[in-house]
Amino acid sequence: MSSRRSYPSDLSDAEWALLEPLIPAPKPGGRPAKVPRREIVNAILYVLENGIKWRAMPHDLPHWSTVYHYFRKWQKEGIWEKAVQALARQDREREGRKASPSALVMDSQSVKTTEKGGPEGTTGRKRSRGESAKS
Repeated sequence: MSSRRSYPSDLSDAEWALLEPLIPAPKPGGRPAKVPRREIVNAILYVLENGIKWRAMPHDLPHWSTVYHYFRKWQKEGIWEKAVQALARQDREREGRKASPSALVMDSQSVKTTEKGGPEGTTGRKRSRGESAKS
C-alpha cells in the first residue's frame, strides 16, 4: 500500500484480494510499472464515487492521465464486465448457491404507440385539405 492517507473509496485488503486476480498485470518484458495496479483502481474508484472530472483528481493519487488511460483500456478490453461477472459468481458461491443462475426472468411490457399503422402514424402535423406538400 502507498504512504498516502486512505480515502473512503479505497479498496480494503480483502476487497483487493478478490479484485487483484481480475486486473491485468503489467506485461512481462516491458518497463516495470511505475504505478501499482491497486493505486490505479483506487484512483478510478475515487473518481467514480465522487463524480468528479478526471483532471480534478487529488494530487496524492496517480496522475489523472495514467488513471484514465487504464480505465479506458480495461473498459475496451471488457475487464470491468469480466470482474463484475466473476465477483457475482463468487458472491453466489459464498451464499451457497450455484455460481451461475439456473433461470432468468425477463419482464416485458407492450406499449401502444399509435392507433394508425404505417408512416402517417409517426409523422408530425397533418396537412389540411387543399394544402400542397410543397408549402
